[in-house]
Amino acid sequence: QVQLVESGGGSVQSGGSLRLSCAASGYDFSRYSMQWFRQAPGKQRELVAGITSSGSTNYADSVKGRFTISRDNARNTVNLQMNSLKPEDTAVYYCNRPSTGWIPDYWGRGTQVTVSS
Repeated sequence: QVQLVESGGGSVQSGGSLRLSCAASGYDFSRYSMQWFRQAPGKQRELVAGITSSGSTNYADSVKGRFTISRDNARNTVNLQMNSLKPEDTAVYYCNRPSTGWIPDYWGRGTQVTVSS
């Protein structure tokens, strides 16, 4: 069975950094794209960053230049390095494996990131 477990969340001051990790299991990790989403109170869930099986990346405009997504296929992990954090980055961050054809997507349980001013 597919399982995604996030870690690395916490509380930091504006301008600080955090590194989130997502440990994946139960499937051939290297064959799938992976994504990070976030959801802040009162806001819709948004795509933060994605990385394909070949290593191509994409980012939301709000985090470009500050966040970096990467993957380590040998360890079955996808990471999100977050620098120059702002209070508006405060949210629960979720690891996601996108759906493919009839196969549904999968989600981790989320990890809280809080950025204070």
